[in-house]
Amino acid sequence: MEILQTVIVKHVLTETSKNQLLEKYEHNKGQLLKECGQLRFELKKMEKMKKMHPGSLKVHFEKEINKRQEKIKMLDFQIDQLGLLPLGSELKDRELQAIVKVEVGQVWDEAIGTKTIVVKDGMITEIR
Repeated sequence: MEILQTVIVKHVLTETSKNQLLEKYEHNKGQLLKECGQLRFELKKMEKMKKMHPGSLKVHFEKEINKRQEKIKMLDFQIDQLGLLPLGSELKDRELQAIVKVEVGQVWDEAIGTKTIVVKDGMITEIR
């Protein structure tokens, strides 16, 4: 019989992966800043058209801008934390589903125990 099981993928922090994460965070932050600027521009454009009620329009746009600003704050926090982490730390990347074969006579706890895949610089180094 085969069952689905959750597998955790962890990345070992190396100088290369640290730089890649930093670039990814900075890129995402830049994208969010662009979106905030675009939303402000769209708000001013809509206000000049005067087709919608200015109060509700502003509330809607401010809500969207605030969401992005919260994401920017989270990215800033992640960038700060990344600077504090020592090389060799394991960072949880994602969870995947795997098919596990179970058979009669197999020890249940060993068959169903949480599996972890450790990746270092794009290469699988360990399966636990």
